Amino acid sequence: MHMPVCSPSQAAPFRRRPQLAPEWVPEWAPAPLPLLLLCVLLPWPGGVAAIGAGLLNPDHPQRYTVQPGDTLWSIAGRFLRDPWRWQEVWESNPGVDNPNRIFPGDALELIYRGDGSPRVQRADGGMPVVRLSPRIRVTEIEREVPSIPVNAIAPFLSRPVVVEAPGEIDNAPYVAGFPEGRILAGIRDDFFVRKILDARAGRWEVLRPGRTYRDPETNEVLGYEALFVAEAALDRTGDPATLRVLRSALEVQVGDRLRPARDETAVRSFLPQPAPHGLEGQIIAVLGGVTQIGQFDIVVLNRGGSDGVELGHVFEVFRGGNLRRDPVRSRQADWNWRNETPLDTSFWFGEWRPTGWRRDRPDANAPMPLQRQIRRPLDQFIVPDSRSGVIMVFRIFPRVSFALVMTARQAIQVGEIVARPRD
Repeated sequence: MHMPVCSPSQAAPFRRRPQLAPEWVPEWAPAPLPLLLLCVLLPWPGGVAAIGAGLLNPDHPQRYTVQPGDTLWSIAGRFLRDPWRWQEVWESNPGVDNPNRIFPGDALELIYRGDGSPRVQRADGGMPVVRLSPRIRVTEIEREVPSIPVNAIAPFLSRPVVVEAPGEIDNAPYVAGFPEGRILAGIRDDFFVRKILDARAGRWEVLRPGRTYRDPETNEVLGYEALFVAEAALDRTGDPATLRVLRSALEVQVGDRLRPARDETAVRSFLPQPAPHGLEGQIIAVLGGVTQIGQFDIVVLNRGGSDGVELGHVFEVFRGGNLRRDPVRSRQADWNWRNETPLDTSFWFGEWRPTGWRRDRPDANAPMPLQRQIRRPLDQFIVPDSRSGVIMVFRIFPRVSFALVMTARQAIQVGEIVARPRD
């Protein structure tokens, strides 16, 4: 009689099968005790994927070749349910310079460790693919795959500016006018500013006061937006001083403010990570002049660096929690005067209840007036929370931050709650 056999390949599916001579190990021979224990403790090959079922995308590929235009977020979304958990499964090669960088042409494959946990690594031994071909001139070095679509946030990486004190913008030098015959200034045009008496700052930024950001719960001012208008060079100090526009995003107009130009290096590499537990906020504005918030739009949060927000923090957007009228129960408020009358006691003691007076309240000793307003209560219910999308913070100010909408299940709205993604 043949007995069930747990072969070495079944007991250790992730290790190389030992080469055993068949004449020494009969087919019916029982497996040694340690091998039987391994059969119990280790997962079967068909059940390995079940260990990472909560982590992996159900439609994940076994192998993927990175294409031009991919981002780490989009690649992670092919393998994982939650792309921000990429660092949990990425198997970097310590023998390669900058092992966490991925380039177009790299082949990635999904593997499993001995404990059944999934890992994604470079194929072909973990070495990046380098294609060599005869060239006369190299015009551009192939860039690594970015974390997120940088082109979507490029206009907002260094501008606009959010300042905390209103005087920082209101008390700054301002544009007072232009040479005769002009009402605006563009590239290479001159304009007059009151007042700049110090010539040490040769380059200036022209800013335009924008909206005021307030906390939706406390109405407290969180910051003041200043839109970037242009960059200008100081031609002559004085009151007024003369400046010339070097480059511009908008035309300079009277009332625009100026401050010395700041050489800020914009952060372009982000490490997505879930926001910490307990850190919640709201969307208070949207940038870019859009009304319906969708994928790759920029939103403003009422939380910033002083609240613990960091670059790369990922939040989920939740909608719900508001009161909504019950359309079924609310029909009871439609009084059918043919079937009910104030002379019936059920009119006064049934589901109806007094809610006020149509006119001035009469004397307390007067009989019950007919102008008393009677209504039935309108039942309401609280809308359950539902997920609207996922956002990632890419720029931080002390009390507000800018975030990019990575995914949107439906149109996101200003006022919706943001919180740590659910595990």
